[in-house]
Amino acid sequence: MRALIQRVSAARVAVDDRLTGEIGPGLLILICAMQGDTEAQADALAAKIAKLRIFKDEAGKMNRALLDTGGAALVVSQFTLAADTTRGNRPGFSTAAPPEEGRRLYEYFSGALRGLGIAVQNGEFGADMAVSLTNDGPVTIWMDM
Repeated sequence: MRALIQRVSAARVAVDDRLTGEIGPGLLILICAMQGDTEAQADALAAKIAKLRIFKDEAGKMNRALLDTGGAALVVSQFTLAADTTRGNRPGFSTAAPPEEGRRLYEYFSGALRGLGIAVQNGEFGADMAVSLTNDGPVTIWMDM
């Protein structure tokens, strides 16, 4: 699985002007299931993200994790994270999981985060979404699992 995480002070996602998810401080997680990904990888990625120490402590150092801060996660499906731009000018997406498998793993990943005690909001899989955020830091991290 592939994720792009951003530390945010707030984030929201809407579909056709209908709000589907909104959080205050926490993480915006753009997630893509790749071909061959498994539930074990989704579990490992959720655990890694929940424990990733990228929030400031009292001394201003990145020493606290999402689990430590009580922050929330906004999880948004983003198959374009699988883009292959090595040839030509049009990205290829053949390494992304097929849509039905991508949806299943996207929902599974969100459930895995919830199971760790994180409040999770979601976008809408496969929809044309409007995502807005206030990046905190900025802190943006690419992860593959």
